[in-house]
Order: sequence, then structure tokens, then C-alpha cells
Amino acid sequence: MIKVIIERHIAEGMESTYEQIMKNMLRTMVEAPGYTSGVNYKDAKNSLHRVIITNWQDEAAWDMWKHTEQRAALLAAIKPILMGEEKITILTA
Repeated sequence: MIKVIIERHIAEGMESTYEQIMKNMLRTMVEAPGYTSGVNYKDAKNSLHRVIITNWQDEAAWDMWKHTEQRAALLAAIKPILMGEEKITILTA
């Protein structure tokens, strides 16, 4: 099992837009082969800093999801409201 940590910084005033897009992404991700669970977090000291932690059966499953058209479309929707690129960290036990 692996954990994938995704960090994003969103533009001020775009929180509700981001949250709606993330709900759609999580609904889609649940159906991805190898996805086991995930949680969205809001930084307690900076609500524009978001951290998503997902669990996958293995890195191959994550890579498959990472390159899907569904993820690309959802990322295209949030890219205009991000302040910089997302940071992805993959953790193994």
C-alpha cells in the first residue's frame, strides 16, 4: 500500500469552487482500480493551503489514475484557481 500526498495552494476567494471540484474528483477517484481511501484537509493556519492524502494498493494503481482523462479534466478545472503547481509526494512503508 502507498500513500499519495497532494498539496495545493488556492487563490483567495476560490475556496467554494475548489471544494466543489474536489467533491467531483473524489467521486470519480473512488471508482479507480486500486484506490482504497482518501481525505481532504484544510491547513488549520492557512485555509488556502489544501492537502489531500489518498491510499492506493500500489504505485501502479496511482500512476494509472494519475494519467486518466477524468483526472486531467478535473485538474484543468482547478488549475486556473491554483497558486502554483501541485506538489505530489508518494510514501511507502
